[in-house]
Amino acid sequence: QVQLVESGGGLVQAGGSLRLSCTAFGDTFSTMHVGWFRQAPGKEREPVARISSSGGMTNSAASVRGRFAISRDNAKNTVYLQMNSLKPEDTAVYYCTADRAYGAVLSGTAVYWGQGTQVTVSS
Repeated sequence: QVQLVESGGGLVQAGGSLRLSCTAFGDTFSTMHVGWFRQAPGKEREPVARISSSGGMTNSAASVRGRFAISRDNAKNTVYLQMNSLKPEDTAVYYCTADRAYGAVLSGTAVYWGQGTQVTVSS
């Protein structure tokens, strides 16, 4: 069992930055691939970024590429999402998800999910 806890969300002006953290408690986090998803009010949940268990492979959605960066520190059981040049359309609840199957993280069907952290970007 793994519990994922997100933190770092908040209110920021357009153009600003935030760093989200996803900290895992329980099972061996270093064996899990991790992803960030987000869901804005009235919209479908969408993938944001993913990182492999070793951290050697990352990818991100076109809408955030060049602005957001995902990284991990397995010694701290934590994955980060650095968000720069934030836009009002980035406003959403951001969720962390993890699974030993990369495909599950990719498709949003991973076993483990956090409770989410709110990010609000004002114009």
